[in-house]
Amino acid sequence: MPVLRIRGLTHYFGGLRAVHDFNLDLEPGELIGIIGPNGAGKTTVFNLITGVYRPTEGEILFNGHNLVGKRPDQIVSLGIARTFQTIRLFKNLSVLDNVRIARFARMSYGVPAAMFRLPRYVREEAQTRERALELLDLMGLSEQANWVASSLPYGLQRRLEIARALATEPRLLLLDEPAAGMNPGEIAELMELIQWIRRRFDLTIILIEHQMRVVMGICERIKVLDFGETIAEGTPAEIQNNPRVIEAYLGEEAVA
Repeated sequence: MPVLRIRGLTHYFGGLRAVHDFNLDLEPGELIGIIGPNGAGKTTVFNLITGVYRPTEGEILFNGHNLVGKRPDQIVSLGIARTFQTIRLFKNLSVLDNVRIARFARMSYGVPAAMFRLPRYVREEAQTRERALELLDLMGLSEQANWVASSLPYGLQRRLEIARALATEPRLLLLDEPAAGMNPGEIAELMELIQWIRRRFDLTIILIEHQMRVVMGICERIKVLDFGETIAEGTPAEIQNNPRVIEAYLGEEAVA
């Protein structure tokens, strides 16, 4: 059974069609890419999967659970986490607190336990801090744990955003342009990092990315969107040589 099954996913913003008849079967452990020109509907697909938008039409099943109509926090609790095209850290909080906050998705104590500092609250808070420090260590951020998040270099902010997503204990990780704004050295490190966290945390990953070096280098298959429609799907080699993909990116003259 696929981890994620999407059928006929369609979404309109008023009279504007952003995504049309998007379909996907995602097997456990896969790392796939979604690419396309700006405005192709890529991030809209992520927003539909994570409950930011409710689809106009279509079905989204995650491990047998229907995601349509669920709130983003409910979807996180089922095991889906994401990063964002524009980094959305809690910039005035510490690096450690950014990860600790994400762990609240897995907390079970209630308001009374927190108010009166009951043993359950104390125990879970200690476990949360310990797990957050472990993740920072794994992501190479332990020395910066007490830094204010906004003071991190750009590449480390991207790592922190991934660490925060991992803190929710996902089974499916959605990465929205993680290489945006990175230099070539940082991109190479990111490619290694994505492959490593997939193995280390036994993750299934969907990657949106404009950096073709990243997509072609680590994705096993790729879907290409243009004006909300899927125009191609296949291996990196197949996508590189697809005339419709070349036309979408470079114009008709490129395939004339």
